[in-house]
Amino acid sequence: MVQLFGLLLWLVIIPIGIGLIPVHFVSADKRKPGIVLLAGYFGMWAVFELVTIPAVIFVKYDNFKVASNCFMVLAILCAAAGIWLAYRDRKEWKLISPVVCVREMSWAERIEWLLFFALLGFQLYKAAAYASFDGDDAYYVVESLIAQQADVMYRILPYTGRPTDLDVRHVLAVFPMWVAYVAVKSDIHATIVSHLIMPMVLIPLSYLVYYEVGKLLFCRSTEKNHPENLPIFMIVMAMFQIFGNVSIYTNETFFLTRTWQGKAVAGSLVIPALFWLFLLIHDGTAKKRADMGLWILFVCINMTAGVCSSIAVFLVCILMAVTAFCLAIVERDYKIILKMAAVCIPNVLYMMIYVIMGYSYLLK
Repeated sequence: MVQLFGLLLWLVIIPIGIGLIPVHFVSADKRKPGIVLLAGYFGMWAVFELVTIPAVIFVKYDNFKVASNCFMVLAILCAAAGIWLAYRDRKEWKLISPVVCVREMSWAERIEWLLFFALLGFQLYKAAAYASFDGDDAYYVVESLIAQQADVMYRILPYTGRPTDLDVRHVLAVFPMWVAYVAVKSDIHATIVSHLIMPMVLIPLSYLVYYEVGKLLFCRSTEKNHPENLPIFMIVMAMFQIFGNVSIYTNETFFLTRTWQGKAVAGSLVIPALFWLFLLIHDGTAKKRADMGLWILFVCINMTAGVCSSIAVFLVCILMAVTAFCLAIVERDYKIILKMAAVCIPNVLYMMIYVIMGYSYLLK
C-alpha cells in the first residue's frame, strides 16, 4: 500500500499539480488534462535538474540525499501552488466528460480507438513481461541503484564499486537519479522501477504527445477538420513503434527496449514534444502567440533534454534555431527568433558547464 501511494504521489499527483502552473498561463481552450500531465512531467524534470546538477558538482558526500530533500520540498511547493491556481480559476476550466466524447464518435472511430488501445496494451504487456536487458544497464540502472542504497550520485563507479571522479560525459544527465528518487519514495528496488514502472509511465506519456500532435493536425476548427483521422494516426504511430526494430539504433528500438534510459526519453518524448509546441505557436494569431505558458513549457522541455542526455541539449538547440528561422520567414515575424533564443538560455548555461567541466578534466 505504501509503495502504491508513493508511485501515485510522485508519478500522478505531483506532476499534475506542477503542470497546473504553466497551463494557468495559456488560453482556456488549451487547458486539457493531457496538456496538464505533459506540462507537469516536463516541469517536474526541470525542477529536478535545477536541484540535482549543483548537488552533483558541489556536494561530495550524501549528494543524493541533499538533492532528494531539496527536490521534494520544491516539488511539493510547486504542486501546491498549481493546485491553488487551478482552484482560484476553476470557473475558467471547460472540461468535457470522456463519456460525452465517446458518444459523439461514430462507430468506426470507436473501433479504431479500441484497436489503438489494444496495440498500446500489447506494447505495455511486452515491456513488462519480456523486459529487455542490454549492456547499458550495467551503468544506468546500477547508478540508480547506487544512489538508492548509498545516497551518492556519480561518485562510485558502477563497474567496480570503487570511488571515482566525476564522469563529465554522464554527470549532467541526471535521469537515472530521478529513477532512483522514485525508487526511494516508493520503496521499490531501482531495477524494478527502471524495467517495470518506467515503461508503464513513459510509453503512454509518449503516446499522449503523439495524441496532442494528432489533434493539431486533424481536429482544428477549420475546413480541413478530420477528427476521424486521429485514431488512424495513433494506430499508424503504434505500428511504427512495434515494427521499427530494424536496427539497434532506431528510435523505436530505444522506445520499447530501453524506455528507462535518458536518451530513449529524449528521442521518444522530448523531441516530439518540441514539434507539438512548434505546431501550437505556428498559428498566425496573436492570441496564441502571446500564451506565456507555451514559452514556459519550451523552457521546461529544453531543461528536460539536459536531464535526459548531454548531446540532446545541443540537438534541441539546433532544432529550435532552424525552426525559428523558418517561422520567421514564413510568418514574417522575426521576434520569434529572439523568443526562441531566450528559451534556450538554460541550454546555453548547461553547455557552458559541460565545457568547463570537460576542460578541467583534461587539465588533470
